[in-house]
Amino acid sequence: MKFVIAIAAVLVAGGIGYTMWPSPPQTNTTDNAISMEGRLLANVILPKTLSQNAQNGKRSFEAKCATCHGVNAAGQDGVAPPLVHKIYEPSHHGDESFQRAVSMGVQAHHWRFGNMPPVEGLTRGDVKMIISYIRELQRSNGIN
Repeated sequence: MKFVIAIAAVLVAGGIGYTMWPSPPQTNTTDNAISMEGRLLANVILPKTLSQNAQNGKRSFEAKCATCHGVNAAGQDGVAPPLVHKIYEPSHHGDESFQRAVSMGVQAHHWRFGNMPPVEGLTRGDVKMIISYIRELQRSNGIN
């Protein structure tokens, strides 16, 4: 009997945890841009200026990443997560995580968007510039 009660308690706790797990924000970016596939997921505050590396990274991001991750890395509902999000802060997803994601792809683990395929046509140097852009966007949004 104690075993049944323990199992029931675990199931109840798991159900409560699942329903209370935070979902990604559902607001548009500050420039009110709407993505082609779905609504943008993060309200991204843009920095006043970008470093030269981040400017280069922004161009590469727009060419290779924005199709899925949205304008200003805000994510797209039903397509890909926002990269301007606490989950991608440097202490949780270091720069090498981004390098590996681009070169090898990523199995879905934080979000329900499915797996990310490798991205062709980007060098490690290109990705380093993209990371600069993402990190500057993150800092501008209080993600350090």
